[in-house]
Amino acid sequence: MPTALVLLALFAALIPASAARQTTGRPRRASSTQSMTQKATPTPTPQKNATPAAQPKQTPASSKQTPVRVEDAEPPPPMPGAPKFQVSPSAQPDAPAQDQSGQEVNEDEVVRVDTSLVNLHVRVIDRNNRPVGDVKQEEFRVFENGVQQEVSFITKEEVPVTYGLVVDNSGSLRNQINQVIEAGKTIVDSNKPGDEAFVVRFISSEDIKIMQDFTADKSALSDALEDMFVEGGQTAIIDAVYLSSSHAAARRKGDPLEDKRRRALILVTDGEDRASFYKQEQLFESLKEEDVQIYIIGFVNELDKEKGFISKSKRQKAVDLLDKMAKETGGRTFYPASLSELPKIAEEITKDLRTQYVISYVPTAKARAGEFRPVRVAVADAPNREKRIAVTRSGYTARGEGAPPPAPSKSPPTVRRP
Repeated sequence: MPTALVLLALFAALIPASAARQTTGRPRRASSTQSMTQKATPTPTPQKNATPAAQPKQTPASSKQTPVRVEDAEPPPPMPGAPKFQVSPSAQPDAPAQDQSGQEVNEDEVVRVDTSLVNLHVRVIDRNNRPVGDVKQEEFRVFENGVQQEVSFITKEEVPVTYGLVVDNSGSLRNQINQVIEAGKTIVDSNKPGDEAFVVRFISSEDIKIMQDFTADKSALSDALEDMFVEGGQTAIIDAVYLSSSHAAARRKGDPLEDKRRRALILVTDGEDRASFYKQEQLFESLKEEDVQIYIIGFVNELDKEKGFISKSKRQKAVDLLDKMAKETGGRTFYPASLSELPKIAEEITKDLRTQYVISYVPTAKARAGEFRPVRVAVADAPNREKRIAVTRSGYTARGEGAPPPAPSKSPPTVRRP
């Protein structure tokens, strides 16, 4: 009997302890009222059975992400070692100007743009490299991937120009820098309403600087040229062109009223690249993405022209690089024999930029996003049988949803502001 009483007492003591463990077996909620009302509910897992009061209701956007267009995506963060623009504190760009055509745009009006339309800026020259300005539409033929295309329309009206003056400030231009600055001012003075330019001085990969960003202010551009000076360093021509061409191409990008604006670089250098971060292959892959013409004033005469047993001379390497930049982009190279030629060269560059045709067409075959499409423009000989030559970029990289951006093997260029 005593043993039975002891067991009964132990059993009675265990019942409250078990009940207490059941009521305190999970963390209590912050609200005592909610805790009281949910005692009878089976113990939930935090992820699946949380009540609406404890877990905010998800919106469709959080349960299913909206696709992001390629052009809206944030660029990847820069990786260590990639060249970056330095920017002068006083070099802030102008706000994009209003449409110079006088056409008013209703903000509520839907603007439809044919994104498949390809625009080619074409120079037509004769055998002596003189511009030809009387070519008729039916005298042009356009080929893409070797297949003739139907030209939608051709215009020859003067359109605004966005360009960059990119000037080598390394020791190799010590004897030319003053005349180069004056030639740059000649080009700037020729700017017309709607034109805008930026000025870059460069030496090494760590010293590529925007002296004046996009502006129509001629005096600001001239002041930026005046602030240039020569100093030592390992010249990085490829990096300077890589950054500057991307900078020029990005200006007003995607603006339907600006799709025919000409974009160009005017590069002044001796052509000897000594220490660029990017390789030539990466530069030319990038240039395929950008509709930017490159005009070059090359002071190559002081480079060594003696070649080695198995290598080209420094001068020949420089000429090959500069010629390829111009050819691939539909630009032009100038190799002055003396400084007295610079004013004439400046005039020819400005004339070339303004005496061009814009040929527009819709490709007959749809290109895959990211695919490079080679382009060739032919023009019939003049009535007197004089040869006429069409000069334009070598092709373009097709864009579209999911099209990858130009991808150098290392990090893309970024802009760093001091």
